[in-house]
Amino acid sequence: MSDDKLVGIVLVSHSAQVAESVAELAKGLAGGATAVPVAPAGGTEGGGLGTSAELIAAAAASVDRGAGVAVLTDLGSAVLTVKALLAEGDELPEGTRLVDAPFVEGAVAAVVTAATGADLGAVEAAAAEAYTYRKV
Repeated sequence: MSDDKLVGIVLVSHSAQVAESVAELAKGLAGGATAVPVAPAGGTEGGGLGTSAELIAAAAASVDRGAGVAVLTDLGSAVLTVKALLAEGDELPEGTRLVDAPFVEGAVAAVVTAATGADLGAVEAAAAEAYTYRKV
């Protein structure tokens, strides 16, 4: 699969620093995964804590390569903001999905899976499967 047909990943957090760090971590643990389009969408336009529909929509547009966009969120209003954008129907690229997955582990699984050229369903399933990862 060509690089331009990879699933895009958007990481939505209440904090710009958290979103950027998780994006960096996921790409690093995926062997660099430089071809996978990953965009953080954290905080507000003014740099504060919160979520921004505008930042989320811009991030999704920036990673859209026609193979779908997987959006992972941290909590609360991030989830609600993405749901509202999806309900509006024209704010996010076609084929955008809100993925129910743990933020960090799900992001790593999504980027690793997207790097293989997997489709959106496989990326979503890999991220969601991260809920089953045991640490002890």
